[in-house]
Amino acid sequence: MRTNQVKAKILSGGTAFGVFCNIYSPSIVEMIGHMGFDFVLIDAEHGPLGVESCEHMVRAAEGVGLPAFIRIAMNIRQNILRYLDIGALGVQLPMINTPAEAKAVVEAVKYPPLGKRGLAGVRAADYGLTIPLKDYTVKANQEILVVTQVETMEAVSHLDELLTIEGIDVFFIGPTDLSSSMGYPGQVNHPEVLAMIQKLVTRIRAVGRIAGTTAYNLEALARAKELGFQYLVHNVIAMLSRSGREYLESARGLKKP
Repeated sequence: MRTNQVKAKILSGGTAFGVFCNIYSPSIVEMIGHMGFDFVLIDAEHGPLGVESCEHMVRAAEGVGLPAFIRIAMNIRQNILRYLDIGALGVQLPMINTPAEAKAVVEAVKYPPLGKRGLAGVRAADYGLTIPLKDYTVKANQEILVVTQVETMEAVSHLDELLTIEGIDVFFIGPTDLSSSMGYPGQVNHPEVLAMIQKLVTRIRAVGRIAGTTAYNLEALARAKELGFQYLVHNVIAMLSRSGREYLESARGLKKP
């Protein structure tokens, strides 16, 4: 199992930059690596990706030395296990609203004695061919990144409790769902939403924990860096659409090149 460079970077105080990818394309994953991003976040929540297609994208990431994490839709132990077994170096779970739900994520990710993940000679363990499984479990517990999302007012109300749970590496603030939960659906730049995000990241950092969020444009990126987010995620669709629209505006004379 490879060393998780992103986990090491953020735990030592650095900032990591990645890209959400909810389109099935190993080639796009390779390009994300060649562009120099720190990680790819394969999105199996908002998109059609299943375990088998994610496996091909994880392989593509490994080919360019890019850590691959997967956002998984359902907080079910055997479901999380399948995505980890294909070789993901981290998982990100949405809609984690209570301490019990957060503890369930950690139990699903970690092998005993830290958790309850089932063990087998799977791809993540090189099929049991290169390292004893007992050694692999120790390495996996050390290297796999665990990210849970704070994106509802219920999660906000439980934040102090959530921040005490060991085994979670990043608390990811999801602006879109948070805005919806606050009564401003899709209005991620609403003053009250921005104020809430600032309060949350301040609380997370105050107790020495790591905060993550999305940053789909330069303005959002600058704001997130200023607030101290250490795990920042762009979006492949935002990247493609912005570049394409700017090109067409220039091509059709709507915007100066």
